Amino acid sequence: MKHRSALWFWVFVGPFAAGLALFTYVPLLWSVGLSLFDAHNTVTPTHFVGLDNYTAMLRDDAFRDSLKTFLVFTAFIVPTTYVVSLTLALMVNRVRRARAFFRSVFFLPAACSYVVAALVWKMSIFSGVRFGLANTVLGWFGADSVAWLATPDPPWYWLVIITVRLWLQAGFYMILFLAGLQRIDPALYEAAAVDGARPGWTVLRHITLPQLRATSVAVVLLLVVNAFQAFDEFYNLLSDARGYPPYARPPLVYLYYTALGQGQNLGLGSAGAVILALVIAVVTAAQARWLKLGRTDADG
Repeated sequence: MKHRSALWFWVFVGPFAAGLALFTYVPLLWSVGLSLFDAHNTVTPTHFVGLDNYTAMLRDDAFRDSLKTFLVFTAFIVPTTYVVSLTLALMVNRVRRARAFFRSVFFLPAACSYVVAALVWKMSIFSGVRFGLANTVLGWFGADSVAWLATPDPPWYWLVIITVRLWLQAGFYMILFLAGLQRIDPALYEAAAVDGARPGWTVLRHITLPQLRATSVAVVLLLVVNAFQAFDEFYNLLSDARGYPPYARPPLVYLYYTALGQGQNLGLGSAGAVILALVIAVVTAAQARWLKLGRTDADG
């Protein structure tokens, strides 16, 4: 009986495990191996350079600037998405009729392609010419058209990048918060009402948010990790026929041009990818420890 159960376990899990190993772990190990070689225009290098690629990457001002771009992006997108998605969840949770409809409407953008959304934002909403929706609205108030993506000073491109990412992902995190809200015991709100607590900020602060702590921790961790992986919206919004501008390059965009650009330096790009993966792991572990992920109240 145990042998038969083990057989069916591998029948169902085996294909997924094989796919995970083939498309995740093998490329990861290969990337680590490439990072130790001088791999110009080849994935089978022979010149071993040790940690030279890592040293060169850490000394590269452009790579350090890409990490600063990530920090700016994270500082904007994480709190904004958290507040908007939580607000949507609270609103939808209070709806008594057509709750499934509103939940689907707000979640629908999460199914949209990042590439398609970025092109819509770039060509229809924030187009640099007077025919873009944003510039049309500004024209109604007598304001001049704005080149939203063309200049770094003032950095209006952040508005475009943040809004498209917010539109794409707020609905997904709203669903997570909805699941958390539906697990809160209604008796807590009834007891608060009996004690004279006013509905609104007081109840939200002392009941709702503490009960959503585990969900909030998961949402923040996912938001930070996804911010590290930002590529599609940056690349499709800011690049053009002339290439990508020197500003607002997140780590993945910089590594893309390092490994697949004119230099085709796969060793240097792999070293940067390994450094980025380590940074993500350290940041995630630090966040989990700071937010006390996995601890119960009894653990202190």
